[in-house]
Amino acid sequence: MLVELTVENYAVVDRLRVRFHAGLNLLTGETGSGKSIVVDALGLLLGGRASNEMIRSGEDRARVSGIFEVRDDRAVRVALEQAGIGVEEGELLVEREVLGGGKSRAFVANRPATVALLRELAPHLGDIHGQHDQQLLFLTETQRDMLDGFAGAQKLIDEVSETYHALRRVDSELAGVERSEKEKLRMLDLWQFQKREIESLRLHPGEDAVLESERRVLQNLGRILDTAGGAYAALYDSPESAVALARLAAKKMEELTRIDPALGEIREVLKPAEIALSEAAYALRDYISRLEANPTRLEEIETRLAAIDKAKRKYGATIEEILGYLDQVARSLDAVEHAGERIDQLRLEHSKLRDQYEALAGQLTARRTEAAGKLAKRVEAELAALAMQRAVFEIVVRPAEASASGKDVIEFLVSPNLGEAPKPIEKIASGGEISRIALALKTCISAPARANGAVRTLVFDEVDAGIGGGVAEGVGRRLKRLSANNQVLCVTHLAQIACFADHHYLVEKREQKGRTVATIEELDDAARTREIGRMLSGQKVTAEALKHAERLIAMSCK
Repeated sequence: MLVELTVENYAVVDRLRVRFHAGLNLLTGETGSGKSIVVDALGLLLGGRASNEMIRSGEDRARVSGIFEVRDDRAVRVALEQAGIGVEEGELLVEREVLGGGKSRAFVANRPATVALLRELAPHLGDIHGQHDQQLLFLTETQRDMLDGFAGAQKLIDEVSETYHALRRVDSELAGVERSEKEKLRMLDLWQFQKREIESLRLHPGEDAVLESERRVLQNLGRILDTAGGAYAALYDSPESAVALARLAAKKMEELTRIDPALGEIREVLKPAEIALSEAAYALRDYISRLEANPTRLEEIETRLAAIDKAKRKYGATIEEILGYLDQVARSLDAVEHAGERIDQLRLEHSKLRDQYEALAGQLTARRTEAAGKLAKRVEAELAALAMQRAVFEIVVRPAEASASGKDVIEFLVSPNLGEAPKPIEKIASGGEISRIALALKTCISAPARANGAVRTLVFDEVDAGIGGGVAEGVGRRLKRLSANNQVLCVTHLAQIACFADHHYLVEKREQKGRTVATIEELDDAARTREIGRMLSGQKVTAEALKHAERLIAMSCK
């Protein structure tokens, strides 16, 4: 429910702030006073298109903000939570700024938001039906949604949609598996050959690095023996080896220590050096003893590395990549072997989902067909009270291709005049008749649509177009009935409708500092009577007009 609306620098509005209430809120005023500006500004908050033409002349931006009560609306809370926005104290602040370049910015609960989020929230916050929104009634999707709302079929529709999407997923997977199976059968011989070839090599991770190291040693054996022998001689075997010199130095230090004990620390440092040199010499001697020429082993290594290099050129740059490719080939072969089982499983699942979808879609068709007859009768009764006594209203449920919304096409048909065959609304109804049909539909479906207990804001911009007299009174009574379960905002020119208001607002244009500005004011009882009197008599409000206004107000309370 809309609690408060603030509009700044919008069209001829300088700044206005108005609080709305539950029930029927009527806006009246002279033609061109700016009544529809309030509706258009509210449309911006519900994700309407922004334009720099909306900005008041001389200003750089326009701003509209609204406070909505969403205390009991779970759908709004879910949408906000998905957007990462929390709601406190049951009220939601929605803002929209229109900038000079025509771009706009949106804010929800003081946080930046997208216009897409405003449009997602719009169905739960408000529904605007204006002179330019009548074409929505022409859409089969809108007609279907209205019928489904009246039928209370949302849970069944969700089940149909879920089953349909599951069926499509299985269809897609089944087609992919069948297509993949054909391709894999063509590759089967190649994969089997590759698997045998790689497995015959008996590869081990890192094997090539070990073999290459061993090959370098065998290829350079003479040089290694000469160099290692020289190193061993320098370390241990020659008279002037490092070990011999270290021992000599240690002996000299031992003699010095007997003279000066302070040199003992140096002697202790030399001991581990002597040991380390000896151990290095022994290790080098053992290494030399293991070296021997082995042409046979070198040939084996060359052959093995050649085989590994060949496999690398075909299956991967490293042994690890070759083994990874082997796993991939093995999985492909396994998939071919078990593809038949998967196809059988998918076909069984597809059959079950198809039967489930057909059953649910059939239930939905039956629900829609039953609701169509009931809704059509109710709409006809409402139209009769709106001076369309001879109108025939039909709702046709026709078969259609399977979709997430079932297997039906819904079409509203109307015959405004006796003797004419019912035809689609857009082909036969006038503007005034469409307004009355829309009001009749909203009157009939408003209660089922509010099953969650949340109060929505229904906005009617000049729903009285093309009507008058007793018809206007009927429209007023329908708006009053709608306002029992919804907050209704209505722009009207007719006193016969205005008299039903729970809260009456006057929109006027005034001159301030040489500029025209629009203002809005909630009227008390006396001012309301005068305004209705003006609507009856024109600019000059006569005593008779005031008495007539009082009688209309009294009549509306009966």
